[in-house]
Amino acid sequence: MVELAGSLNLDAILTAHERIRSHICRTPVLPSSRLNEASGASLFFKCENFQKIGAFKARGATNAIFALDDATAQRGVATHSSGNHGAAVARAAKLRGIPAHIVMPSNSATVKIRAIESYGAQIVFCEPTEEAREATCAEVIKGTGATLIHSFENEDVMAGQGTAALELLEDVPDLDLVMCPVGGGGLLSGTAVAAKSMQPNIKVIAVEPANADDAAQSFRAGRRLVTEKKFTIADGLRTNVGEPNFAIIQRYVDDIVTVSEEAIVSAEDRHRAISGRSVCCNSRTSNRRGWKTRRNHSDRRQCRSGRAAVESVEAAVPAAGVDFVQATRPPLQR
Repeated sequence: MVELAGSLNLDAILTAHERIRSHICRTPVLPSSRLNEASGASLFFKCENFQKIGAFKARGATNAIFALDDATAQRGVATHSSGNHGAAVARAAKLRGIPAHIVMPSNSATVKIRAIESYGAQIVFCEPTEEAREATCAEVIKGTGATLIHSFENEDVMAGQGTAALELLEDVPDLDLVMCPVGGGGLLSGTAVAAKSMQPNIKVIAVEPANADDAAQSFRAGRRLVTEKKFTIADGLRTNVGEPNFAIIQRYVDDIVTVSEEAIVSAEDRHRAISGRSVCCNSRTSNRRGWKTRRNHSDRRQCRSGRAAVESVEAAVPAAGVDFVQATRPPLQR
């Protein structure tokens, strides 16, 4: 293992794992014989859809909230979210016995609202714009003294998200390729630092929709760019990459590939043909799947990916100097 400089390093991720292990699930790594046959590779999936609140977000929020000192924690926590991060913050705050204030856009899905309410958090609604979310959250923090738990621009959140990659590499070591979706960059930051620390020669490839490719554009330009997002079926990845996250990406990520809307839909169609199941279209499913691959049972590949990445393996793996045939998204896990 190689230790990396900076406050987000392997020690921080190991500390996060020890801190949160009693409050999260160690999710399984599952294979798929049908997808092995379809792809010509051995595939393994880190099933974060089995995680508390149904997504990896439980890891980062729990770490950030349990890392707070007692005096700070008693003033409560706040965030703005239309989905899984809000639920993760609400749940972690309930576990610690502190107040949680969740700012949600007025058009949030009822199921998301009910989930957050079930953890006893106070919901504050706002107009469905990023500016309104941020402004309303700032007002809540000013009025309550609560601490902001940002969904990705928070190193404790990044460290918590990195524990998923830590578990993956413990369960299936000696992998040579990691793939991870990128929106704001919280999961990618933690994944990249964990992977490069544990296996310095591993390749880390990020994936995002072509219609929301600010991270890819930024990566090519060598500086962070803020872009106007178009529609994408993988709308959980529409967020612009965070500033601290992009600095980590520049240092530890080998490449960022993009996936077209047509390719995402095509992969879903192939999934239905292979599995005989319908594909979930929840807007937040894009970050819930973990992929790992092993080519012909000899050299190993790991992919931590999501909905936008279903077609990206074909592009990313050859770019990393690996022969790869084809991959599709994993079967839905209930």
